[in-house]
Amino acid sequence: MDVELLYFEGCPSWRVMDERLGVLGAEFEFEHLRTLVETSEAAELVGFLGSPTVRIDGEDPFAPPGAAVGLSCRMYRTADGLTGCPALAELRSAFQRLAPCPAPAAAPKSHAPAP
Repeated sequence: MDVELLYFEGCPSWRVMDERLGVLGAEFEFEHLRTLVETSEAAELVGFLGSPTVRIDGEDPFAPPGAAVGLSCRMYRTADGLTGCPALAELRSAFQRLAPCPAPAAAPKSHAPAP
């Protein structure tokens, strides 16, 4: 699973997202990549919807329809209202939805002699 945190330094919420991704990384066995977005041009290039943004296998599970790309702080709608980062439970739910399912276990082979 590829997990990326996109952010800019002036955002007060990216470190919270970074910490939460660290907790989930231990649960889901991933390490996340941090991508610093420093200019409006870079934001356009990577489709940055604001800081912090998390992408799981290239998908932003919190992207609202029609969201504008740009170098800005991002707000998330949560059970507690608008905040700068999804709650840990909301992030966990996104990972559970988007994480690849494990391959089914192979049926055991029979070693009985053929009749």
